[in-house]
Amino acid sequence: QVQLQESGGASVQSGGSLRLSCLVSGYKYSRVCRGGFRQAPGKEREGVAAIDSVGRTSYADSVQGRFNVSQDKDKHTLYLHMNNLKPEDTAMYHCAAFPIPAMTARQALDVMTFGEHGYRGQGTQVTVSS
Repeated sequence: QVQLQESGGASVQSGGSLRLSCLVSGYKYSRVCRGGFRQAPGKEREGVAAIDSVGRTSYADSVQGRFNVSQDKDKHTLYLHMNNLKPEDTAMYHCAAFPIPAMTARQALDVMTFGEHGYRGQGTQVTVSS
């Protein structure tokens, strides 16, 4: 069973930056398609970034150019670098993993937004004030 542990959430000013981390355990890291999604009270869930088993990435339009996903395979850790943060980025950010080697980053993004499949972490809160 895949287990996910997020960290790095904080309160920041608009325009600031944060780096979220997600430690993935319980499955061969290289065979897991992984990413992050967010959900704020009263808003729809949104997949924000994903990276697949061959390193392709995909981003939501709302964060394109501001967020960047990277990984340290030796540490089994996924990173979400968030720059130029805006108040509308305020949300609980969750990590997700899909033990489907053939899944693409784009597919993972869609599943995180619209589906219920895969493994998901408890989340870390990001609050951006204006």
